Amino acid sequence: MIGEAGESGRASRPAAGVATGRRPWLGRHVVLGITGGIAAYKFVQLARDLARYGAIVDVVMTHAAREFVGPISFEAVTGRPVLSGILDQGHALDHIRLARDADAVCIAPATADFMARAAIGRSDDLLAAILLATRAPVLICPAMNDHMWTHEQTQANVVRLRELGYTMVGPATGPLAFGEGVGPGRAEEPDAVLEHIGRALGAEPEWAGRRVVVTAGPTREAVDPVRVLSNRSSGRMGFAIAAAAWRRGADVLLIAGPTQADPPHGPRYHRIETADEMAAAVGDAVASADVLIMAAAVADFRPAAPATDKIRKAEAPAALSLEPTPDVLRTTRDRRRPGAIMVGFALETGDGRDHARAKLRDKGLDLIVLNAADEPGSGFDVDTNRVTLIDASGEEALPLMSKDDVADALLDRVRTRLDGRS
Repeated sequence: MIGEAGESGRASRPAAGVATGRRPWLGRHVVLGITGGIAAYKFVQLARDLARYGAIVDVVMTHAAREFVGPISFEAVTGRPVLSGILDQGHALDHIRLARDADAVCIAPATADFMARAAIGRSDDLLAAILLATRAPVLICPAMNDHMWTHEQTQANVVRLRELGYTMVGPATGPLAFGEGVGPGRAEEPDAVLEHIGRALGAEPEWAGRRVVVTAGPTREAVDPVRVLSNRSSGRMGFAIAAAAWRRGADVLLIAGPTQADPPHGPRYHRIETADEMAAAVGDAVASADVLIMAAAVADFRPAAPATDKIRKAEAPAALSLEPTPDVLRTTRDRRRPGAIMVGFALETGDGRDHARAKLRDKGLDLIVLNAADEPGSGFDVDTNRVTLIDASGEEALPLMSKDDVADALLDRVRTRLDGRS
């Protein structure tokens, strides 16, 4: 039972042993700095994921970092030599070359000592010198004991690093080194850092300051306290769109129904359950939205009189009386910001073009995404999708591709409309 529908997770990590070039990492040069903290071991995985997404990864390790993890681990996953010495023979200008070639510089983990040196502009090792010489975006991922993190000197250094334009990624709150308990100072996980690097690489001026609202996943409508009417949407398509919009630099609100997928890093996340809750959340957000992308699979119908107690098998009714749920897109028409771009989804069986075009007109949309529920590799429970993009001027059928690539293709079309309405 699907109205505004789409199949939609946190961006999936590349499959083991498989190189999968992905925008915006593909072909971009990332300098990954590793400093001497126990969390250094985590970021072998980050180097691996960056390389699998198609990035050129140069790992620069401080001498202290080599005490925690071996350089050979990073070389094995990136295919490139690890650099450390600023005065090594034949490498005297590495800090200039790497600084110039980098599209992003990420220090993960960043110890309290390294942050202090970076805050005052020291250049006494290769990694610190790169920071002074680069004009690429810089991400700092702190990792240290909670007392060190909360010390006023560390916090003053954080302020200074932000003044320099560096992006602070974390730290998280969680288990620290053995015997240190739980607290702030834990390094962010590699998958979160990967997404922040993606935002540094993928930022586009057309999206800066834009507010994008994306809906995803199914809704659930109660039959009784333990049973619901719902659908098979996983939320992955909507999650991919929200993640891709955030990487481009937008301020993204993701409104999602119940799903087993982890929400993507970056976008603000608002979970709902029912069609009424979806309508209320979208209604509150749409007035300030520059773009609304309605990828959620909202139920068309709900039980007219849900039972207040569990229905016993022997008491099951012969029929279930249903009533329509709110038409979420239609209810937004009077609340939309002038000039905002509205995108809907239509999940159909068979040839749904006429129905999709009717939704485009009736709901006042700029663009509608038609995808087939009954086509292999498309719709629910798969990582790929085949869609047709339809607007008032015509339609464009895209080939079967990953949902991440569908998200980027869709946002490319939305960006051209943002250009026209700037």
